[in-house]
Amino acid sequence: MAEPARQIDRIDVAPRFTEADALRLNARFAGIPTLEMLRAVLAEKLTGETAIVSSFGAESAALLHLVASVDRSVPVLFLDTGKHFPETLAYRDLLVERLGLTDFRNLSPDPALLAKRDATELRWSYDPDGCCEIRKVLPLDAGLAGIDATITGRKAFQASTRAALPRFELDGERLKINPLADWSKADLDAYFEVHALPAHPLVAQGYLSIGCAPCTSIVKPGEDPRAGRWRGWDKTECGIHTPTSDDDDANQPVF
Repeated sequence: MAEPARQIDRIDVAPRFTEADALRLNARFAGIPTLEMLRAVLAEKLTGETAIVSSFGAESAALLHLVASVDRSVPVLFLDTGKHFPETLAYRDLLVERLGLTDFRNLSPDPALLAKRDATELRWSYDPDGCCEIRKVLPLDAGLAGIDATITGRKAFQASTRAALPRFELDGERLKINPLADWSKADLDAYFEVHALPAHPLVAQGYLSIGCAPCTSIVKPGEDPRAGRWRGWDKTECGIHTPTSDDDDANQPVF
């Protein structure tokens, strides 16, 4: 009797996603309401294992509420840098409880790396990129193990560097989903009101985009909502996101 054909082990070296996947999803959901899009993406697992990356900042409650209304078990990743405003940490705890988020993950920097590269805790003052790498980029890289796509709260209106923001974009071999890409400030305000969502306590003081305390300042009238981030530096993103325009110059101080 002939021996059965030998099974050949093959290693799948294809990337998780490609630019074509992002384009296909953008085309499929063009004109589809945000909530309907999220229901389809999460229910059909169109983007594989998907998590939210949330700063629990000025407008975060809207996205968290949207996703929780579809599936409260979607992992929520928060980068606890050790430099947040106390108000942000309290707001984080309030939203996790109120929205019933069942898979909240608090990501912290490596203590040994902090001791080696930021023993004075002042790296933010002379090397904000390096500070963000230690406290945000590397912890998120570790936290994304097993995750195929991330949901972000970025909006096109927030800054000129986000003006071309699509709903779906390629992020290395992962997908990044921006459900609020085409939302306006009025849309967000209306959503907060309809769903009685609590505001971040610093918003009333003029903080319209809230990150780490040393690198966040009040936004002046007429400025982009993100103008208060890294004021005085030619820096618009922390490193976990990249600009969507041609303004991605090397970060240099412009005092």
